[in-house]
Amino acid sequence: MPTGRSTSMHARSYVKNKLSLGSFSRIHQRTASLKSLGIPLIPRESSLPSDLDLFSISENEPKLNDHPGGGIFDDPKIIDMNTIQDPTSSTLPPPATQKRFSQYSIGKDRRDGEDDASAMVRLRKHLFAEVDGEQCSAPLTVYCFMTGFIDSVTFSAIFVWCAFQTGNSVQLALALARLFNGQHDHSFHIADRQALCSVLTFIFGAFIGRLGDKLGCKTRLWLALGTFIQTLFTMAAAIAIWQSHEGSVADARANPAWTNVLSFVCIGFLSASMGLQGIMGKRVNTQFTTTVVLTTTWCELMADPKLFDIRRLVISRDHKVMAIFSLFLGGFVGRMLIDSVGSAATLGIGTGIRLIISVWWLFMPEKQSKK
Repeated sequence: MPTGRSTSMHARSYVKNKLSLGSFSRIHQRTASLKSLGIPLIPRESSLPSDLDLFSISENEPKLNDHPGGGIFDDPKIIDMNTIQDPTSSTLPPPATQKRFSQYSIGKDRRDGEDDASAMVRLRKHLFAEVDGEQCSAPLTVYCFMTGFIDSVTFSAIFVWCAFQTGNSVQLALALARLFNGQHDHSFHIADRQALCSVLTFIFGAFIGRLGDKLGCKTRLWLALGTFIQTLFTMAAAIAIWQSHEGSVADARANPAWTNVLSFVCIGFLSASMGLQGIMGKRVNTQFTTTVVLTTTWCELMADPKLFDIRRLVISRDHKVMAIFSLFLGGFVGRMLIDSVGSAATLGIGTGIRLIISVWWLFMPEKQSKK
């Protein structure tokens, strides 16, 4: 009678022989069926029924295809591992490529970004820095030059000052007094209209100067921007008087050279530019004061206690002398140009001078904080 050991070996041999004849799919199905019936895959002694065929196929069981992938297992010792498969199913997608940045390139990009940011910070700091008024003598001197230069143009044509509003204010007072002199002169003379135009636009230009309080009245940005606005006003005045086709020099006060509408436009732009220049000069707060009026400058110069101390430099005295001389020189040069090239070309030259001053402000020394 066979022992349990011999029965187990016989079952293993039996299963091995059957494996060589069936497919792996059928083995999997039958193994699952045996597990569901509680029959062990390796039978113990007297546990396997005598009439049970492990690999028999019942009539109701569907017949499986032994060769689903075309593989043949006729020889249990030979398995074809080089079975040709469908190229479309076996072709793998190309490997994903990732752009790699070297440490040098990443560091360079970071440094470039930091350099751009630092450059903007430096530029902003430069523009919003306040200038040192004691070292701004050069552009302020040219401001005074432009006062005499512009006034020479308007006074030569219509006997009206665009910068000296004292005279225009008195002229308007005289025009009002004529209403009460017994002659009943109610006419508004053209000279009076031109003086009124100059006063009103001068005030408008000075009001524009209040914008500098928002940006900083002593910052490089506002001084350059404000002077550039003066440049635009002067250019507009030059174009207006050029298109008016009028003369440059008046023969008499009663017969001004400018009378049409475009001449009033020219007067307005020139007066507005001088009003803006005046408040900008005043905000810098130097010995040049407003750069547009000399009455106060003359008085302060005469009252200077060091007026006759000629052995050394005295800023309070010397800067006032520079302002007076520059204004005188501007009037002289302006009249010489008017006689040579006319009012329009003279104002065109003045536009170029103001543009230079605009750029000049960007390079003025910064005011050092007191330690």
